[in-house]
Amino acid sequence: MAPRASLCIEGTMPAVTEVLILDARQPDPVGIARAAGILRSGGLVAFPTETVYGLGAHALDADAVTRLFAAKGRPAEDPLIVHVHHVDALAALTTGVPDTATALASRFWPGPLTMVLQRSGVVPREVTAGLDTVAIRVPAHPIAHALITASAVPIAAPSANLFSRPSPTRAEHVLQDLDGRIDLVIDGGPTPVGVESTVIDLTGSIPTILRPGAVTLEMIRAVLPDARLAEHAPNESAGGMKSPGLLTRHYSPRAPLTLYEGRSDRVVARMAADAGAAIVRGQRVGIVAADEDEFQESTAVLIVRIGPESEPSTLAANLYSALRTLDAAAVDMIFARTFREPSGLTVAVHDRLRRAAAGQVVKV
Repeated sequence: MAPRASLCIEGTMPAVTEVLILDARQPDPVGIARAAGILRSGGLVAFPTETVYGLGAHALDADAVTRLFAAKGRPAEDPLIVHVHHVDALAALTTGVPDTATALASRFWPGPLTMVLQRSGVVPREVTAGLDTVAIRVPAHPIAHALITASAVPIAAPSANLFSRPSPTRAEHVLQDLDGRIDLVIDGGPTPVGVESTVIDLTGSIPTILRPGAVTLEMIRAVLPDARLAEHAPNESAGGMKSPGLLTRHYSPRAPLTLYEGRSDRVVARMAADAGAAIVRGQRVGIVAADEDEFQESTAVLIVRIGPESEPSTLAANLYSALRTLDAAAVDMIFARTFREPSGLTVAVHDRLRRAAAGQVVKV
């Protein structure tokens, strides 16, 4: 094991970020115990979940949470998700557990579903963007679950990246953004889902999905038939938001991204034409493509294929890695497209692409 990095104390950043490699199937208890000790002491630890890598801090330690916001460059109005090891932890962190939460937990926890509930007084307002609600989930990844259990405290954990960048699905993505800013990264290999958890608000009269994810609307409606997908974006000037991941610009690569929407053959033709025009202007273009898309690659066009259009789970798992690959290649612009009729996990893929494009959408 590598030498242990010094903990970030009193708002300072560690000089070195340690990397600890653990088997995702059977994480070493000694390594987990060390990471848990860092968290209990107020340090910052990045670790894999089934969705993306999270950056953990002791959720009930306001100073640790403040350091987390500083490390990410995250605005205070963007709340954090509190990760716990078992549904029983809801009792201490909320003012009451509604029947809807119990029903969803029995079906989807541990797993990639976050529930927004009324917070109790033990949860610092730094975690919740100053709101009286708190977002909570029980992750299924063996490393995440073991770490939270060993820590014996709730862990606030947004994605382990600089704010607004594509979320990390591998440990090297974490280091690209946060090396020297956090204490430890647990490398447990690539995350299987690849996009952040579904967030559902259970504080109103109708269960409402604020952020789509791998637990889809169709799956939730099998438990709560009246559940719906939120129709409108939040007012970003109105203060804190109930869920992370709701800003208009989020998950964005450094190069400006344009999203193309429409029938696939027309969209691919338009993307190719626009890429040709960019080449004439002397620009390099990166394209996020499905396996079956027909593009002509050249020194001025870099194509990253993320899977067959018919496999949304593959598209989701590879999306953020593709955006980071294109950024690393220093392309001047990135083109991406939507995939088939949006349903199931495709809804989440489209949501992340629209936010990565920050409104730069071409309808064909």
